[in-house]
Amino acid sequence: MALIPNSKTSALFHLLLFLLGNVAYATVFTLENHCSYTVWPGTLSGNGAALLGEGGFALAPGSAVQLTAPAGWSGRFWARTGCSFDASGSGKCVTGDCGSGLKCSGGGVPPATLAEFTLGSASNGNKDFYDVSLVDGYNVGMGVRATGGTGDCQYAGCVADVNGVCPAELQVRDGSGAVVACKSACLALNTAEYCCTGDHNTPQTCPPTHYSEIFKNACPTAYSYAYDDASSTCTCSGSDYRITFCST
Repeated sequence: MALIPNSKTSALFHLLLFLLGNVAYATVFTLENHCSYTVWPGTLSGNGAALLGEGGFALAPGSAVQLTAPAGWSGRFWARTGCSFDASGSGKCVTGDCGSGLKCSGGGVPPATLAEFTLGSASNGNKDFYDVSLVDGYNVGMGVRATGGTGDCQYAGCVADVNGVCPAELQVRDGSGAVVACKSACLALNTAEYCCTGDHNTPQTCPPTHYSEIFKNACPTAYSYAYDDASSTCTCSGSDYRITFCST
């Protein structure tokens, strides 16, 4: 004879199913540093979710770290460069600085190359959306590869040396005069035409510009400006992701 669970047992049973469902669809991000120098990845979580990697950490050349995100997680990753932190984690970075020391509590200061994710859940077929974006400018090459998923699962990335082709009016230089980042035209020039605001706030009224085309020619699979959706948004289901800095 089958047992009929009481209300308390039933609630615990459904909670267990919910937790198991989220574990089953957890996503592992593997961050790898292929640069010849240390980078300090920053992480930002949306929707009030817990920060992955406590918001930021050091990643030496040739090293890697794995971070696990629950179903439905959304957020971004970026590399900070030229950082100096003391034993308490206080300090700053030349590019991508988040203004709160080693462990970021907010986004990075542009210009910075971004990897952006919105993960699916069991309720929507576990379909993820992701991209590599230069909308906030560029500082370090970055690539994203899906592993073990189903669907299109395209590669997203920007592995070209954008700093090397950055126009003078967009360049960011360090104390030695070296170009260490390339601003977006919106950040550098701050006009509606380049920021896709005001009368230019639709895809029809904000087409690619000379500056966004420099980014797009260098990195065809990365977002080059606000309305660059068609060739830059990637999808995959049930995948883990490998994020490489200075990817080749």
